[in-house]
Amino acid sequence: MSTANRRAAVAFSTPTKHTDRSIYITGVDMKRLRSMIGSARPIGSGDNWDRPYLLSLAAELDRAIVIEATDVPPDVVTMNSRLRLRDRTNAWTVTLVFPQDADPEDDRISVLAPLGAALLGCRCGSSVSFRVPSGDVRTCEVLNILYQPEAAGDIDL
Repeated sequence: MSTANRRAAVAFSTPTKHTDRSIYITGVDMKRLRSMIGSARPIGSGDNWDRPYLLSLAAELDRAIVIEATDVPPDVVTMNSRLRLRDRTNAWTVTLVFPQDADPEDDRISVLAPLGAALLGCRCGSSVSFRVPSGDVRTCEVLNILYQPEAAGDIDL
C-alpha cells in the first residue's frame, strides 16, 4: 500500500459531517467526473440549468483524495453505490449515478444533484447536508451501503 493510500486508510477511521470531511474517490470515477464537467457547454450557450451543480461538484472534486479502487473501504459511497438514507422522518434507498443514468422514479440520483454531490465519498454513519430546490437545507444520515461496485469486485462500472 502506498503512503498516500495509507494516509487515506487512516483518514477513513471515523465518520464525519459533510462540512468537515474529505472526499475519497477512485481514479476512474475522478477521470469520468472531470471529463463530464469539462465537456459541459460553457455558460451562455443555452440550457444552463445544471451549471451551479457542475460548479458544486467541481469544487468537491478539487478537494478530493484519489485512491485505488481496490483500497476503497466497503462502507464508502462511490459512483453506482446503492445506499440507505434516513432523515428525521423517513428512510429511503438511492443509487448514486452519473447524470445520464439518473431516474428519480427508480431512485437513481445524479451526482450533479445536491444530495448526490454531498453523498460522494461519505461513509456509513456520516451525515450530509444539502439544499433542496425550495432553498431549504436538509440533512440525512447514511445508514448503510447495500451495494458498492468496488467491494463487489465490479471495478469497471
